[in-house]
Amino acid sequence: MTRKGPLAINYEALWQEGMKDWHGQMPERMVNDQLEEQFWAQSIARKKAGQTDPYAEKIFQEIKKSIQPEDSVLEIGPGWGNYTFPLADHVRKLTCVDSSESILSYLENCMEDKQHVSYIHAKWESLAEDEVEAHDIVIGVNCFYRMYDIKSALYHMNRLAKKRAIIGMTTGPIQPHYDILYEKFGYDIKFPRRDYIEFLNLLYEMDIYAECKIIPLERVYEYESYEQLVTTQSKKILNDTFNREHVEEALLPFIEEKNGRYYYRHDFHAALVSWEPK
Repeated sequence: MTRKGPLAINYEALWQEGMKDWHGQMPERMVNDQLEEQFWAQSIARKKAGQTDPYAEKIFQEIKKSIQPEDSVLEIGPGWGNYTFPLADHVRKLTCVDSSESILSYLENCMEDKQHVSYIHAKWESLAEDEVEAHDIVIGVNCFYRMYDIKSALYHMNRLAKKRAIIGMTTGPIQPHYDILYEKFGYDIKFPRRDYIEFLNLLYEMDIYAECKIIPLERVYEYESYEQLVTTQSKKILNDTFNREHVEEALLPFIEEKNGRYYYRHDFHAALVSWEPK
């Protein structure tokens, strides 16, 4: 059922518009499957086997509250395994669905002793009705960025989840020096164009009232030199030219130097949107 009425908004169209870059163009990686595959192949090549992001542990502990050891879990877009590896140690059955062959090969090599884990190479939003069987839990974290037909993706989650569907997404705020560059110095900044709130709205449009849990997180960026710090933390400035002194002034309250290395601590959040299948 799709909600209609005088206040109805086409949230899928808003999602699709948000996929465009800050110049109104669709980035090539959003539409070029070969380029996306190259990205993941290169990312995996830089990873140590089984290496995950430190902040993911706190998110998983919250996810774990909704999953029992006897459950079967279907994970969408597992990436390099932030949630796949702990899920494999926690549940009876785990199925990973991903459009990247590099990702699936990496995970399978890392978990070759896990006989209860299986892998399906497919685009989630384009699934055939009988391509994947229903599981107790269907979960996807930070995996929807290329999904243009987002309501199809949510439809598949809803129909294949027996007990619960869970969407995870890391969210803001943006690194705080960018707010200073925007508010004080007037630079155009690559602020996020999509966020977790759109999932709540999309599900509402589908007549699904989802729950949302916000999790506070922290990330510490480490740089080998001051030059590397300034260069990296200027990349979200949209202007063709900018004053380096402005960047340095904006960064100053947030950086710490220890033994020649520089550290930038960033407080951000994750959102878990979940619902009982309808």
